[in-house]
Amino acid sequence: MGKFKEHVIQPILDCWSLIVGLKITGKYFCKPLITVHYPRQVIDDENLSTYGGHVELIGKPKDPAMPKCISCMMCVTNCPSNCLKLVKQKAPKPTPEQEAAMKAAKEAGEKVVKPKAPKNPLKFTYDYTLCSLCGTCIDNCPVKSLRYSNNMYWVATSREEMNIDLLARLKEQATEVSAPAPAPKAEAKPSAEKEA
Repeated sequence: MGKFKEHVIQPILDCWSLIVGLKITGKYFCKPLITVHYPRQVIDDENLSTYGGHVELIGKPKDPAMPKCISCMMCVTNCPSNCLKLVKQKAPKPTPEQEAAMKAAKEAGEKVVKPKAPKNPLKFTYDYTLCSLCGTCIDNCPVKSLRYSNNMYWVATSREEMNIDLLARLKEQATEVSAPAPAPKAEAKPSAEKEA
C-alpha cells in the first residue's frame, strides 16, 4: 500500500496543486494590462489615492499648517525601524506677573498653576531610508495624525533628501492648498471699428 500511495496518489496530488496554480495564473493572464508607461501615461486618481508612499503628517481641519499631532510619542515608541524623531515643545517661562501670581497663590495655600507646554511638536523628522513602510506608526497614533503620502512621483537623488522634515512638508502642503488658482488670462477682444 505504501508504494501505491507513493507512486500513484502523491503524483495526482502534486498535479492537482499545479492545476490550481495554473488556474490562478490563467485568470490574471487574461485580464487587461495594468502597467503604466510613464511619462506617456499617468496613474488615474482612483489608483493614486490607494498608493502608499512615505509617511506624512495630517493638518488640523481649521488650520491645515498645524499638525493634529499631540506629541504623545506613540509613533516613535512603536516604530520598529527607528525612523521617526520627535522633539516636544518645552513649557514657556512664566512672565514676572505670572511668577508673582504663582508666589501669591503658593503663600495663600492655593493650587499653583504653571504654564503648560504646547502639545504640537517642535521638530518632527522622518528618515525614509530606514522606514520599512509597516504602518505601525499610523496604526498606533491615537489622534490619527499620520498617513501614507500619495506622491507617487517623488524622487530623491541623495540620502539627505530622504530625511524629511514633516512639519515643513505640512506647511508647504498647506500653502499649496490655500494658494489661489491663477486667474485665466482674458482674451483681447477686437475693438469695434469706427465708421467714418
